[in-house]
Amino acid sequence: MSEFETLINKLLELKPEFSRSGIEEMIKQKKDKIGAGYLTDQGALFLIAAELEVALSEPLKVEMDIKDLYVGAKEVSLETRILNLAPPKQFTRKDGSPFLLRNMTVYDIDSTASVKLWDEKANLPGIEELKPGDLVKIIKAYIKSDLNGRPTINIGSGSHIESSHEESDIPSIHDITVDVSSVKEGQTDLVVSGKIDGMINSMEFTNSRGQPGKALRLRLKGTDGDSLRVVLWGKDESNIPKIIPVDVKVRLLGVRTKSGIEGLEIHGNESTIIEIEGKQEAKPTTFRIISMAKLDSGETMILGANDQEQLFNISDSSEKMLQFQENDVIECMPTKVFGNSITLDENSFVRKVDDNSSIPNKSNLRTKISDVKIGGNYCVEAIILKVPERREIQTKNGESVVLSEMFIEDDSGQIWIKGWRKQARFIDKCSIGEIISVTGVNAKSGLEGRVELILTPFSIITKKN
Repeated sequence: MSEFETLINKLLELKPEFSRSGIEEMIKQKKDKIGAGYLTDQGALFLIAAELEVALSEPLKVEMDIKDLYVGAKEVSLETRILNLAPPKQFTRKDGSPFLLRNMTVYDIDSTASVKLWDEKANLPGIEELKPGDLVKIIKAYIKSDLNGRPTINIGSGSHIESSHEESDIPSIHDITVDVSSVKEGQTDLVVSGKIDGMINSMEFTNSRGQPGKALRLRLKGTDGDSLRVVLWGKDESNIPKIIPVDVKVRLLGVRTKSGIEGLEIHGNESTIIEIEGKQEAKPTTFRIISMAKLDSGETMILGANDQEQLFNISDSSEKMLQFQENDVIECMPTKVFGNSITLDENSFVRKVDDNSSIPNKSNLRTKISDVKIGGNYCVEAIILKVPERREIQTKNGESVVLSEMFIEDDSGQIWIKGWRKQARFIDKCSIGEIISVTGVNAKSGLEGRVELILTPFSIITKKN
């Protein structure tokens, strides 16, 4: 008789009011609730027994696969590979005493699991040297449930983790890496690769508990040419190199997919590892000034274009760019480069160089409205079809923000242009029937999935005679 059969017979003996078919249906419902890939029939049976206040004390093998884990198991040993590893963080218990916690994600042949290393185990000797893909043995761990009811591996005072150099059938990180074009909604613990598409920016916010938060935002382009929005919560510019060229290949270890405002999105957290291909060094960048504006903050925002017709958003806090004007060709040594976002400061070098006909000017960069795609930065020229409208929008956190919008068209199609907050004032100065040139607008998904153009701090609206 199998171990599972022994256990189910034991449960029926202790709970004679249940039938075997009833227990089997409960197992099915439990597995459906937890989600595919997390529970075996035997693991579900232990969860059901716990809910029925029955202790199934039959001995189980202590060496397990991740898919066989169940809440309540003790002294469990596993062989796994590292997917990602977060730095340790200090927390405070209800009684005021501090404790350390380090989160890790591991995987085996067909499953993944989160690992929590408590107190002194968060700083085990050699743990900082562990890398994604390393084979490790987890010894005498205990299993608890996370907020979603899924089994979580806990490494406490009686547990241990050690590196292993044995042969293993568990696939390497390279083997489980998928291109961003192949991801689907609802996937977790993914290793995703793609190319940086556009700019990388960071944001700060206050969460629902009133605590400050941060995140990195970018887009990754897959082999099919389409790109997905990526949000890495808990990350900021300190987690990435200062020089990240456009189209460089990136791999994200430990992310999930979800449906967002712009469709399918990729989300990571502070445990997510960001790998950027190659050694990146600062190199001179040459661009033509397409538009330039000085903000109230004193920062100068420049839209530039290179000889590949790529648009760059250049932020200058040093006022070095004020000596130049639109259409000048500039060579600079930037302080930071994040995709198509360039930062200049007092340590940056800038100079004007001879004109280069291979670098496009504003008229060469115009995009027809019909060719606008979500995620791109564009320069368009069109006529205003409707009187621009201004209104106040209430955000989820109760903030009231200004939105101005206008409806435009060229000979290929029609589209809405929107300006939020400070950018709203540029639209307020426009009128129906005017022909305008708009530089540095970003295409995003709006209501009902339609594409809209959003003004950025780099946008300039010029009225045509």
